[in-house]
Amino acid sequence: MPHLPTADPYLPHHGDPSWHAVHYDLDLEYDLVGNRLSGTAVITVEALTDLDRLVLDLAHLQVKKVTVDGRQPAKHAHRQHRLVVSLRDRIRAGERATVTVKYAGKPHPLVLRHHGDAGWEELTDGVIVAGQPHGAPTWFPCNDRADDKAAYTISVSTAANYTVVANGTLVRRTRHGSGETWTYQQVEPMPPYLATVQIGRYALIELDSAGRVPIHAAVPDSARADFDASFGRQGEMMACFERLFGPYPFPAYTVVVTDDELEIPLESQSLSTFGRNFLTGEWEQVRLVAHELAHQWFGNAVTMRRLQDIWLHEGFACYAEWLWAEDGGYRSADAWAAHHHARLDGLRKDLLLADPGPDLMFDDRVYKRGALTLHALRGELGDDAFFGLLRTWVARYAGGSADTADFEALAAEVAGRPLTGLFDAWLRRKELPALT
Repeated sequence: MPHLPTADPYLPHHGDPSWHAVHYDLDLEYDLVGNRLSGTAVITVEALTDLDRLVLDLAHLQVKKVTVDGRQPAKHAHRQHRLVVSLRDRIRAGERATVTVKYAGKPHPLVLRHHGDAGWEELTDGVIVAGQPHGAPTWFPCNDRADDKAAYTISVSTAANYTVVANGTLVRRTRHGSGETWTYQQVEPMPPYLATVQIGRYALIELDSAGRVPIHAAVPDSARADFDASFGRQGEMMACFERLFGPYPFPAYTVVVTDDELEIPLESQSLSTFGRNFLTGEWEQVRLVAHELAHQWFGNAVTMRRLQDIWLHEGFACYAEWLWAEDGGYRSADAWAAHHHARLDGLRKDLLLADPGPDLMFDDRVYKRGALTLHALRGELGDDAFFGLLRTWVARYAGGSADTADFEALAAEVAGRPLTGLFDAWLRRKELPALT
């Protein structure tokens, strides 16, 4: 197979920077008993350069047929997790085409050396999809780049006694014999790694939103009694973050609680997934409820352009934990900043926040030092300017991608002066600055 592209050095052999996905229409059938997935993906592609081939990412599943613009089957080669489609007619830069891929197989997570496993995974009785950062190709062919955002229609047919939750708005639910089809539309642009499907024996409930945003939950009946311990203040949390960050960027928010225990929550656009072990109501669980909600602004509405800028997601969501702690009556943001600064001061000083490397991009120091960077910036700007900066950041870049340089430029614009010294100290030096 000829040389294949890599879109981001943090994720080798994934993504193709020569084309952009405009829309994914995914029609899936899933057999829970046999763990068998059959799919048809209709992808509207836009050429960014002149193309004589398309390279997509698809792992573990077998390609049955590929067509381009509805014509005769296109020549293709599929090896490991790269699908190369040879084009009979070149697609010129700026032109669009429709690629249809029929595929099937037994989906399972994709394991990478730097990032562990991610993707479609069986539960005891259901399915979770953990996409970050490389799991999307385990269930649909895609351009697996964090900066390639598209609209989605996701339709899943499975056994009738299961609930299917996916990104966006449920637009149709159809019963047919012993099965049921659930169709969701995600209109707001979304990168592949934030796409998800959750399947389980869930009851769908609506939470008190304390505001304009509908908040839903998919919860096993056996977990209903414990749900409010961690999620009872979800509406207050939403109202707090809307006040600080600006309007919630999607039509609704959904929380899924699996009947299995999960090591960590799963981030995805317009919904978050937790294991039932997160229902204790202790701060360690509640802070992650805040963390995942905050990602809807920082990570989902505004997405990093490059994986090295992961602090723009995790540092912001971690700082949101401290903001909710203060607003919710737990502990002040100042106290959390002092606590974690002292803790980081006792750890290795070998991390550059602006470029941590693929091995360290999910290191806890990225989360905490990122949050401390924002706390230092807040101290420099004052509350009015700082929270105005966060609201402007979301408003300006929502639906698109941004990087650290964009954030620094906006911070300088809001401050009315360069802030190079502050950002150099926190982002581009390994030593831990003093927290003033």
